[in-house]
Amino acid sequence: MTMVPTEGGPATGPTVLRMLLGAQLRRLRESVGVTREGAGWEIRASESKISRMELGRVGFKERDVADLLSLYGVTDSEEREALLKLARDANSPGWWHRYGDVLPSWFQSYLGLEAAAALIRSYEVQFVPGLLQTPEYARAVVLLGHRGAGADEIDRRVALRMQRQELLRRPQPPQLWAVVDEAALRRPIGGPEVMRGQFAALIEATRSPHVRLQIIPFDAGGHAAAGGAFTILRFGDQDLPDIVYIEQLTSAIYLDKREDLDYYAAAMERLCVEAEPPERTPELLARLRDELLPG
Repeated sequence: MTMVPTEGGPATGPTVLRMLLGAQLRRLRESVGVTREGAGWEIRASESKISRMELGRVGFKERDVADLLSLYGVTDSEEREALLKLARDANSPGWWHRYGDVLPSWFQSYLGLEAAAALIRSYEVQFVPGLLQTPEYARAVVLLGHRGAGADEIDRRVALRMQRQELLRRPQPPQLWAVVDEAALRRPIGGPEVMRGQFAALIEATRSPHVRLQIIPFDAGGHAAAGGAFTILRFGDQDLPDIVYIEQLTSAIYLDKREDLDYYAAAMERLCVEAEPPERTPELLARLRDELLPG
């Protein structure tokens, strides 16, 4: 009955463990007809606290989980221990915790979701997707947004981005499906040598069975997502809804309502249709490289 991710699988990050535990607690509460208000009273908390727990948006106190399990009639010792262990694991910090000095809290949430996703679909208009950036390109991008930062801070921000990419080298990596506007590839980030290396890395990435890369050429005209970049994350567990992530300058938006998901999923499908097919991507990248970086 209890769904607990296996060690080393794609969904072992604390963010998704909280979401899984929250979903399980919601199902248990609903199965015995307890209201959120009633559950909150049991653990000396508000109805909104129970709502946040069930959405996986707050940490869990083991005592609160134990009290809720008793309220919901969960008496089987094995099931209780599995859920209590899930609560303990969900409170463990993710690998990105050590980058807290250069990482805003709203982006920490995204890293937890990205690390646990089974499918990452992104549309980019400004830069090469972060998961496909070379260290040199990433450094040039970081410098654009943090001109006054010291060398150590820049190094840590680049290291953080490179650490993110480790998920593509896991034994069970997520599928990455990226659609990139031609404008992002024409933007001379870091100068000719940096761009030459970035083009080579993108061509190499297209050889991976876990990466699908498409380019929207200029001649596609106005297209489905003219409003800007976004990412859709899908998880391997059916209890977890897709999440749309939209990054802003100083914050981010996370969408998980059905109507929002449907809207962005439809936009992503139109983008994939309007973009050149993925099998043409290596040829297009080589053509752009030769045009922009002759010699």
